[in-house]
Amino acid sequence: MRELDYAKVGMRIRQVRKVKGWSQDELAKKCGISMSFLGHIERGTRIMSMETFASICEALDTGADELLWGVAHPSDTVLDLWEPAGQGIKTGKKETDHYAMYVRIMKSVAEIMNEA
Repeated sequence: MRELDYAKVGMRIRQVRKVKGWSQDELAKKCGISMSFLGHIERGTRIMSMETFASICEALDTGADELLWGVAHPSDTVLDLWEPAGQGIKTGKKETDHYAMYVRIMKSVAEIMNEA
C-alpha cells in the first residue's frame, strides 16, 4: 500500500482552493476549522482527522482520490453530456458529429504529448 505524502495532499488542497478563488479563511470557515490549522494542512505539517478531510472534500466539491493521490475523475457534468451509444450528444447532433469531436480531442491530446 502506498504511503500518503501529506505535503502533496496539502498542496493539492491549496491548488483546488485557489482555483475556486477562495482564501484560506473562507475554506477554513466552510470546514469548521481554524485558518491556522488549514495552513498547517496545506503545508503538510499537521495531519487532519478523517472528519476534517471529508469536510474539505465536500467544501471543495472534490473527490478524495484527487486530493490524496492526484487522481482526477471526470466530473458528473461532463458525463451528463453523453447519451447512450448511437444517440450522439444531447445537442441533437448525429453520432458522426460525436465521432468527429472525439477525433479532434484525441488529435489535440496527441499534439500536446508530442510537444512535451
